Amino acid sequence: MSGQPIKKIALAYSGGLDTSIIIQWLKENYDNAEVIAICTNVGQDENWDGMEQKALNAGASKYFLADLREELTKDYIYPMVRAGAIYEGQYLLGTSIARPIQAKYQVDIALQEGCDALCHGCTGKGNDQVRFELTYKALAPHLKVIAPWRIWDIHSREDAIEYAENHGIDLGDISKKNIYSRDWNIWHMSHEGGDLEDPWNRPQESMFKLTKAPKDAPEQEEEITIDFEKGIPVAVNGKKMGPYDLLQELNAKASAHGIGRVDIVETRLVGMKSRGVYETPGGTLLHQALRDLEMFTINNDALHLKHKLALDYADLVYAGKWYTTSRYALEEFMKKTTEFTTGSVRMVMYKGNAFVAGRKSPYALYLEDLASFGESSYDHHDAEGFINLYGLSTGVTAMVQKQLQDDSGQALKIKGTAASFHDK
Repeated sequence: MSGQPIKKIALAYSGGLDTSIIIQWLKENYDNAEVIAICTNVGQDENWDGMEQKALNAGASKYFLADLREELTKDYIYPMVRAGAIYEGQYLLGTSIARPIQAKYQVDIALQEGCDALCHGCTGKGNDQVRFELTYKALAPHLKVIAPWRIWDIHSREDAIEYAENHGIDLGDISKKNIYSRDWNIWHMSHEGGDLEDPWNRPQESMFKLTKAPKDAPEQEEEITIDFEKGIPVAVNGKKMGPYDLLQELNAKASAHGIGRVDIVETRLVGMKSRGVYETPGGTLLHQALRDLEMFTINNDALHLKHKLALDYADLVYAGKWYTTSRYALEEFMKKTTEFTTGSVRMVMYKGNAFVAGRKSPYALYLEDLASFGESSYDHHDAEGFINLYGLSTGVTAMVQKQLQDDSGQALKIKGTAASFHDK
Protein backbone atom coordinates (compact mmCIF):
# COMPACT_ATOMS: atom_id res chain seq x y z
CA MET A 1 0.00 0.00 0.00
CA SER A 2 1.30 3.47 -0.91
CA GLY A 3 1.56 6.55 1.27
CA GLN A 4 2.95 7.15 4.73
CA PRO A 5 3.43 3.91 6.71
CA ILE A 6 0.50 2.98 8.92
CA LYS A 7 1.46 1.26 12.14
CA LYS A 8 -1.76 1.24 14.18
CA ILE A 9 -5.35 0.98 12.91
CA ALA A 10 -8.60 1.45 14.83
CA LEU A 11 -11.21 -0.90 13.37
CA ALA A 12 -14.96 -0.59 13.92
CA TYR A 13 -15.46 -4.23 14.86
CA SER A 14 -18.78 -6.09 15.03
CA GLY A 15 -17.73 -9.72 14.93
CA GLY A 16 -19.78 -10.17 11.76
CA LEU A 17 -18.67 -11.43 8.37
CA ASP A 18 -16.92 -8.34 7.08
CA THR A 19 -15.02 -7.28 10.18
CA SER A 20 -14.16 -10.90 10.95
CA ILE A 21 -11.97 -11.06 7.85
CA ILE A 22 -10.78 -7.44 7.84
CA ILE A 23 -8.32 -7.84 10.72
CA GLN A 24 -6.35 -10.49 8.85
CA TRP A 25 -6.59 -8.55 5.58
CA LEU A 26 -5.27 -5.36 7.22
CA LYS A 27 -2.28 -7.17 8.67
CA GLU A 28 -1.51 -8.74 5.29
CA ASN A 29 -1.75 -5.47 3.39
CA TYR A 30 -0.36 -2.92 5.87
CA ASP A 31 2.94 -4.53 6.83
CA ASN A 32 1.55 -6.39 9.85
CA ALA A 33 0.14 -3.20 11.37
CA GLU A 34 -1.37 -3.32 14.84
CA VAL A 35 -5.16 -3.56 14.67
CA ILE A 36 -7.34 -2.43 17.58
CA ALA A 37 -10.86 -3.88 17.53
CA ILE A 38 -13.48 -1.42 18.77
CA CYS A 39 -16.92 -2.80 19.54
CA THR A 40 -20.10 -0.98 20.59
CA ASN A 41 -23.19 -2.32 22.32
CA VAL A 42 -26.11 -0.36 20.89
CA GLY A 43 -28.76 -2.89 21.89
CA GLN A 44 -28.00 -5.82 19.60
CA ASP A 45 -28.08 -9.32 21.04
CA GLU A 46 -24.51 -10.62 20.83
CA ASN A 47 -22.31 -13.09 22.63
CA TRP A 48 -20.41 -10.30 24.34
CA ASP A 49 -18.51 -12.69 26.59
CA GLY A 50 -16.92 -14.34 23.56
CA MET A 51 -16.48 -11.24 21.41
CA GLU A 52 -13.11 -10.19 22.80
CA GLN A 53 -11.55 -13.61 22.37
CA LYS A 54 -12.97 -13.77 18.85
CA ALA A 55 -11.29 -10.48 17.95
CA LEU A 56 -7.98 -11.47 19.52
CA ASN A 57 -8.05 -14.84 17.76
CA ALA A 58 -8.52 -13.01 14.47
CA GLY A 59 -5.35 -11.03 15.10
CA ALA A 60 -6.39 -7.89 16.99
CA SER A 61 -3.84 -6.54 19.48
CA LYS A 62 -6.45 -4.90 21.72
CA TYR A 63 -10.21 -4.96 22.14
CA PHE A 64 -12.52 -2.24 23.44
CA LEU A 65 -16.24 -2.53 24.16
CA ALA A 66 -18.53 0.37 25.06
CA ASP A 67 -22.10 0.08 26.29
CA LEU A 68 -23.75 2.94 24.40
CA ARG A 69 -27.38 1.87 24.78
CA GLU A 70 -28.48 4.57 27.21
CA GLU A 71 -26.58 7.36 25.46
CA LEU A 72 -27.83 6.30 22.03
CA THR A 73 -31.43 6.29 23.22
CA LYS A 74 -31.30 9.55 25.16
CA ASP A 75 -29.04 11.74 23.02
CA TYR A 76 -29.62 10.43 19.51
CA ILE A 77 -32.85 8.44 19.11
CA TYR A 78 -35.19 10.58 21.20
CA PRO A 79 -34.09 13.90 19.64
CA MET A 80 -34.65 12.28 16.24
CA VAL A 81 -38.14 11.18 17.28
CA ARG A 82 -38.88 14.64 18.66
CA ALA A 83 -37.94 16.06 15.26
CA GLY A 84 -40.34 13.67 13.49
CA ALA A 85 -37.58 12.48 11.16
CA ILE A 86 -38.68 9.71 8.78
CA TYR A 87 -36.71 9.14 5.57
CA GLU A 88 -38.76 9.06 2.36
CA GLY A 89 -41.94 8.82 4.41
CA GLN A 90 -41.36 5.27 5.69
CA TYR A 91 -37.87 4.51 7.02
CA LEU A 92 -37.52 5.28 10.73
CA LEU A 93 -33.72 5.61 10.39
CA GLY A 94 -32.77 2.71 12.64
CA THR A 95 -29.35 1.97 11.20
CA SER A 96 -28.64 5.61 10.35
CA ILE A 97 -29.06 6.95 13.89
CA ALA A 98 -26.59 4.50 15.46
CA ARG A 99 -23.64 5.17 13.16
CA PRO A 100 -22.69 8.63 14.49
CA ILE A 101 -22.28 7.44 18.08
CA GLN A 102 -20.50 4.24 17.01
CA ALA A 103 -18.06 6.17 14.84
CA LYS A 104 -17.56 8.78 17.57
CA TYR A 105 -16.53 6.11 20.07
CA GLN A 106 -14.17 4.61 17.49
CA VAL A 107 -12.56 8.01 16.98
CA ASP A 108 -12.24 8.53 20.73
CA ILE A 109 -10.34 5.24 21.13
CA ALA A 110 -8.22 5.90 18.04
CA LEU A 111 -7.06 9.23 19.46
CA GLN A 112 -6.52 7.73 22.90
CA GLU A 113 -4.40 4.89 21.49
CA GLY A 114 -2.43 7.01 19.04
CA CYS A 115 -3.72 5.32 15.89
CA ASP A 116 -2.68 6.39 12.40
CA ALA A 117 -5.86 5.27 10.66
CA LEU A 118 -9.54 4.44 11.03
CA CYS A 119 -11.12 1.44 9.31
CA HIS A 120 -14.68 0.26 8.76
CA GLY A 121 -16.26 -2.72 7.04
CA CYS A 122 -18.90 -0.88 5.04
CA THR A 123 -19.37 -1.72 1.36
CA GLY A 124 -18.75 0.71 -1.46
CA LYS A 125 -22.41 0.53 -2.48
CA GLY A 126 -24.03 1.39 0.81
CA ASN A 127 -24.85 4.34 3.03
CA ASP A 128 -22.83 3.38 6.09
CA GLN A 129 -19.48 4.17 4.47
CA VAL A 130 -20.64 7.78 4.21
CA ARG A 131 -22.02 7.88 7.75
CA PHE A 132 -18.83 6.56 9.31
CA GLU A 133 -16.52 8.71 7.25
CA LEU A 134 -18.44 11.96 7.71
CA THR A 135 -18.14 11.41 11.46
CA TYR A 136 -14.40 10.77 11.01
CA LYS A 137 -14.09 14.02 9.06
CA ALA A 138 -16.03 15.96 11.68
CA LEU A 139 -14.10 14.61 14.68
CA ALA A 140 -10.64 13.53 13.41
CA PRO A 141 -10.04 14.77 9.86
CA HIS A 142 -6.28 14.17 10.14
CA LEU A 143 -6.58 10.37 10.43
CA LYS A 144 -6.32 8.21 7.32
CA VAL A 145 -9.43 6.22 6.41
CA ILE A 146 -9.22 2.62 5.19
CA ALA A 147 -12.31 1.14 3.52
CA PRO A 148 -11.38 -2.43 2.44
CA TRP A 149 -14.55 -3.03 0.42
CA ARG A 150 -13.50 -0.25 -1.93
CA ILE A 151 -10.00 -1.58 -2.60
CA TRP A 152 -9.74 -5.33 -2.04
CA ASP A 153 -10.46 -8.19 -4.44
CA ILE A 154 -13.45 -9.47 -2.50
CA HIS A 155 -16.61 -8.60 -4.40
CA SER A 156 -19.46 -10.40 -2.64
CA ARG A 157 -20.54 -11.95 0.63
CA GLU A 158 -19.79 -15.33 -0.90
CA ASP A 159 -16.22 -14.21 -1.62
CA ALA A 160 -15.88 -12.97 1.95
CA ILE A 161 -17.07 -16.29 3.35
CA GLU A 162 -14.59 -18.13 1.14
CA TYR A 163 -11.77 -15.85 2.32
CA ALA A 164 -12.65 -16.60 5.94
CA GLU A 165 -12.77 -20.33 5.32
CA ASN A 166 -9.38 -20.25 3.55
CA HIS A 167 -7.82 -18.35 6.46
CA GLY A 168 -9.42 -20.40 9.21
CA ILE A 169 -11.51 -17.51 10.54
CA ASP A 170 -14.48 -18.58 12.67
CA LEU A 171 -17.75 -17.11 11.33
CA GLY A 172 -20.14 -18.63 13.86
CA ASP A 173 -23.59 -19.05 12.28
CA ILE A 174 -22.73 -17.02 9.16
CA SER A 175 -22.78 -19.23 6.09
CA LYS A 176 -23.68 -19.21 2.43
CA LYS A 177 -27.13 -20.53 3.38
CA ASN A 178 -27.66 -17.85 6.04
CA ILE A 179 -27.03 -14.94 3.71
CA TYR A 180 -29.23 -12.08 5.07
CA SER A 181 -27.37 -8.93 6.00
CA ARG A 182 -28.76 -7.65 9.29
CA ASP A 183 -28.23 -4.62 11.48
CA TRP A 184 -29.66 -4.58 14.99
CA ASN A 185 -29.84 -2.01 17.74
CA ILE A 186 -32.27 -0.86 20.43
CA TRP A 187 -34.32 1.05 17.82
CA HIS A 188 -34.72 -1.56 15.09
CA MET A 189 -33.54 -4.56 13.09
CA SER A 190 -32.94 -4.39 9.34
CA HIS A 191 -32.87 -7.24 6.81
CA GLU A 192 -31.26 -7.02 3.37
CA GLY A 193 -29.87 -9.35 0.73
CA GLY A 194 -30.70 -12.94 -0.16
CA ASP A 195 -34.16 -13.48 -1.62
CA LEU A 196 -35.09 -9.89 -0.70
CA GLU A 197 -33.05 -8.65 -3.64
CA ASP A 198 -36.00 -9.53 -5.86
CA PRO A 199 -38.52 -6.80 -4.88
CA TRP A 200 -41.41 -9.09 -5.87
CA ASN A 201 -40.53 -11.73 -3.27
CA ARG A 202 -42.55 -11.64 -0.10
CA PRO A 203 -40.31 -11.73 3.01
CA GLN A 204 -40.27 -15.16 4.61
CA GLU A 205 -41.80 -15.23 8.07
CA SER A 206 -38.75 -17.01 9.44
CA MET A 207 -36.66 -13.94 8.58
CA PHE A 208 -38.31 -11.72 11.22
CA LYS A 209 -36.54 -11.77 14.58
CA LEU A 210 -38.19 -9.07 16.69
CA THR A 211 -41.89 -8.97 15.90
CA LYS A 212 -44.59 -11.60 16.05
CA ALA A 213 -46.55 -12.25 12.84
CA PRO A 214 -49.70 -10.10 13.02
CA LYS A 215 -51.90 -13.13 12.32
CA ASP A 216 -50.42 -14.83 15.39
CA ALA A 217 -50.71 -11.77 17.64
CA PRO A 218 -53.25 -11.73 20.52
CA GLU A 219 -56.92 -11.67 19.66
CA GLN A 220 -57.51 -8.89 22.20
CA GLU A 221 -56.55 -5.25 21.96
CA GLU A 222 -54.02 -3.84 24.39
CA GLU A 223 -54.09 -0.20 25.43
CA ILE A 224 -51.10 1.70 26.75
CA THR A 225 -50.43 5.31 27.71
CA ILE A 226 -47.20 7.09 26.80
CA ASP A 227 -46.25 10.28 28.65
CA PHE A 228 -44.07 12.96 27.05
CA GLU A 229 -42.26 16.00 28.43
CA LYS A 230 -41.20 18.62 25.90
CA GLY A 231 -41.38 16.07 23.09
CA ILE A 232 -39.39 13.38 24.91
CA PRO A 233 -41.01 10.13 26.19
CA VAL A 234 -40.70 9.73 29.96
CA ALA A 235 -43.26 7.15 31.14
CA VAL A 236 -45.38 4.18 30.06
CA ASN A 237 -48.70 3.52 31.78
CA GLY A 238 -47.83 6.14 34.37
CA LYS A 239 -44.51 4.51 35.30
CA LYS A 240 -41.47 6.76 34.94
CA MET A 241 -38.53 5.05 33.24
CA GLY A 242 -35.07 5.85 32.00
CA PRO A 243 -34.70 6.33 28.22
CA TYR A 244 -33.37 2.86 27.42
CA ASP A 245 -35.75 0.97 29.74
CA LEU A 246 -38.73 2.86 28.34
CA LEU A 247 -37.83 1.97 24.77
CA GLN A 248 -37.29 -1.65 25.79
CA GLU A 249 -40.76 -1.70 27.35
CA LEU A 250 -42.38 -0.30 24.20
CA ASN A 251 -40.43 -2.74 22.03
CA ALA A 252 -41.69 -5.68 24.05
CA LYS A 253 -45.32 -4.55 23.96
CA ALA A 254 -45.39 -3.60 20.28
CA SER A 255 -43.48 -6.70 19.16
CA ALA A 256 -46.03 -8.97 20.80
CA HIS A 257 -48.73 -7.38 18.62
CA GLY A 258 -46.75 -7.57 15.37
CA ILE A 259 -46.30 -3.80 15.16
CA GLY A 260 -43.45 -2.06 13.36
CA ARG A 261 -42.79 -4.05 10.18
CA VAL A 262 -42.10 -2.16 6.98
CA ASP A 263 -40.91 -3.37 3.58
CA ILE A 264 -39.54 -0.54 1.44
CA VAL A 265 -37.38 0.27 -1.56
CA GLU A 266 -35.40 3.34 -0.55
CA THR A 267 -32.92 5.61 -2.31
CA ARG A 268 -29.38 5.09 -1.09
CA LEU A 269 -26.99 8.03 -0.88
CA VAL A 270 -25.04 6.76 -3.89
CA GLY A 271 -28.24 6.99 -5.92
CA MET A 272 -29.35 3.39 -6.38
CA LYS A 273 -32.62 1.96 -5.11
CA SER A 274 -32.28 -0.68 -2.43
CA ARG A 275 -34.81 -2.92 -0.73
CA GLY A 276 -34.86 -3.25 3.04
CA VAL A 277 -37.24 -4.87 5.49
CA TYR A 278 -37.26 -3.22 8.89
CA GLU A 279 -38.70 -4.03 12.31
CA THR A 280 -39.15 -0.95 14.49
CA PRO A 281 -41.79 -1.88 17.08
CA GLY A 282 -41.42 0.64 19.90
CA GLY A 283 -40.37 3.36 17.51
CA THR A 284 -43.60 3.01 15.55
CA LEU A 285 -45.61 3.63 18.72
CA LEU A 286 -43.51 6.65 19.68
CA HIS A 287 -43.78 8.32 16.29
CA GLN A 288 -47.55 7.92 16.11
CA ALA A 289 -48.12 9.07 19.67
CA LEU A 290 -45.86 12.10 19.48
CA ARG A 291 -47.16 13.29 16.12
CA ASP A 292 -50.66 13.26 17.62
CA LEU A 293 -49.57 15.17 20.73
CA GLU A 294 -47.86 17.77 18.55
CA MET A 295 -51.09 18.46 16.68
CA PHE A 296 -52.70 18.98 20.08
CA THR A 297 -50.10 21.39 21.48
CA ILE A 298 -48.34 23.24 18.63
CA ASN A 299 -49.95 26.06 16.62
CA ASN A 300 -50.40 25.52 12.90
CA ASP A 301 -47.63 27.83 11.63
CA ALA A 302 -45.00 26.23 13.82
CA LEU A 303 -46.33 22.72 13.24
CA HIS A 304 -46.35 23.05 9.47
CA LEU A 305 -42.82 24.46 9.47
CA LYS A 306 -41.73 21.64 11.76
CA HIS A 307 -43.14 19.08 9.31
CA LYS A 308 -41.16 20.65 6.47
CA LEU A 309 -37.93 20.78 8.45
CA ALA A 310 -38.43 17.20 9.65
CA LEU A 311 -37.75 16.14 6.06
CA ASP A 312 -34.42 17.98 6.12
CA TYR A 313 -33.59 16.52 9.52
CA ALA A 314 -34.29 13.01 8.21
CA ASP A 315 -32.07 13.59 5.18
CA LEU A 316 -29.23 14.77 7.43
CA VAL A 317 -29.51 11.70 9.66
CA TYR A 318 -29.72 9.36 6.68
CA ALA A 319 -26.63 10.95 5.17
CA GLY A 320 -24.59 10.73 8.37
CA LYS A 321 -24.47 14.51 8.87
CA TRP A 322 -25.15 14.36 12.60
CA TYR A 323 -22.15 16.46 13.63
CA THR A 324 -22.89 19.38 11.32
CA THR A 325 -24.03 22.96 11.71
CA SER A 326 -27.27 22.19 9.89
CA ARG A 327 -28.27 19.41 12.26
CA TYR A 328 -27.29 21.41 15.34
CA ALA A 329 -29.38 24.36 14.14
CA LEU A 330 -32.38 22.18 13.34
CA GLU A 331 -32.10 20.63 16.81
CA GLU A 332 -32.56 24.02 18.42
CA PHE A 333 -35.65 24.65 16.31
CA MET A 334 -37.13 21.29 17.31
CA LYS A 335 -36.46 21.97 21.01
CA LYS A 336 -38.18 25.34 20.83
CA THR A 337 -41.13 24.07 18.82
CA THR A 338 -41.84 21.22 21.26
CA GLU A 339 -41.32 23.36 24.38
CA PHE A 340 -44.97 22.76 25.36
CA THR A 341 -45.42 19.30 23.84
CA THR A 342 -46.05 17.72 27.21
CA GLY A 343 -48.90 15.33 27.90
CA SER A 344 -50.19 11.80 27.55
CA VAL A 345 -51.35 9.75 24.57
CA ARG A 346 -53.47 6.60 24.75
CA MET A 347 -52.48 4.01 22.16
CA VAL A 348 -54.31 0.84 21.15
CA MET A 349 -52.38 -2.12 19.70
CA TYR A 350 -54.01 -4.92 17.73
CA LYS A 351 -52.64 -7.39 15.16
CA GLY A 352 -49.98 -5.26 13.52
CA ASN A 353 -51.85 -2.00 13.97
CA ALA A 354 -51.46 0.87 16.40
CA PHE A 355 -53.79 3.83 16.67
CA VAL A 356 -54.39 6.77 18.97
CA ALA A 357 -57.43 6.50 21.25
CA GLY A 358 -57.06 9.69 23.27
CA ARG A 359 -54.76 12.47 24.35
CA LYS A 360 -54.47 15.09 27.10
CA SER A 361 -52.10 17.94 27.88
CA PRO A 362 -51.97 20.94 30.22
CA TYR A 363 -50.87 22.91 27.16
CA ALA A 364 -53.58 21.74 24.78
CA LEU A 365 -54.53 24.30 22.15
CA TYR A 366 -57.87 22.55 21.78
CA LEU A 367 -60.58 24.55 23.58
CA GLU A 368 -63.81 22.63 23.83
CA ASP A 369 -65.85 25.83 24.12
CA LEU A 370 -64.57 27.07 20.76
CA ALA A 371 -64.70 23.73 18.96
CA SER A 372 -68.12 22.63 20.22
CA PHE A 373 -71.04 22.34 17.79
CA GLY A 374 -73.28 23.44 20.64
CA GLU A 375 -73.47 26.79 22.42
CA SER A 376 -70.08 28.50 22.61
CA SER A 377 -68.40 31.91 22.82
CA TYR A 378 -67.51 31.75 19.12
CA ASP A 379 -69.27 34.49 17.10
CA HIS A 380 -70.29 33.05 13.73
CA HIS A 381 -70.75 36.56 12.30
CA ASP A 382 -66.97 37.08 12.45
CA ALA A 383 -66.52 34.51 9.70
CA GLU A 384 -67.97 36.76 6.97
CA GLY A 385 -65.33 39.47 7.28
CA PHE A 386 -62.60 36.86 7.63
CA ILE A 387 -63.66 35.10 4.43
CA ASN A 388 -63.89 38.38 2.49
CA LEU A 389 -60.32 39.26 3.39
CA TYR A 390 -58.94 35.74 3.21
CA GLY A 391 -60.51 35.26 -0.24
CA LEU A 392 -59.67 38.72 -1.59
CA SER A 393 -56.69 37.55 -3.66
CA THR A 394 -58.61 34.59 -5.04
CA GLY A 395 -61.56 36.76 -6.05
CA VAL A 396 -59.48 39.53 -7.63
CA THR A 397 -57.45 37.00 -9.63
CA ALA A 398 -60.61 35.38 -10.97
CA MET A 399 -62.21 38.73 -11.95
CA VAL A 400 -59.10 40.03 -13.72
CA GLN A 401 -58.50 36.83 -15.66
CA LYS A 402 -62.16 36.56 -16.68
CA GLN A 403 -62.20 40.16 -17.93
CA LEU A 404 -59.03 39.52 -19.93
CA GLN A 405 -60.73 36.60 -21.63
CA ASP A 406 -63.93 38.60 -22.26
CA ASP A 407 -62.04 41.56 -23.75
CA SER A 408 -60.30 39.23 -26.23
CA GLY A 409 -57.01 41.12 -26.09
CA GLN A 410 -58.52 44.65 -25.85
CA ALA A 411 -57.28 47.09 -23.21
CA LEU A 412 -58.15 45.86 -19.74
CA LYS A 413 -60.40 48.10 -17.70
CA ILE A 414 -60.41 47.18 -14.03
CA LYS A 415 -61.20 50.56 -12.51
CA GLY A 416 -63.47 49.99 -9.55
CA THR A 417 -62.60 46.30 -9.33
CA ALA A 418 -62.02 46.43 -5.58
CA ALA A 419 -65.38 48.10 -5.00
CA SER A 420 -67.15 45.67 -7.30
CA PHE A 421 -65.54 42.72 -5.54
CA HIS A 422 -66.60 44.07 -2.16
CA ASP A 423 -70.18 44.57 -3.38
CA LYS A 424 -70.33 40.98 -4.50
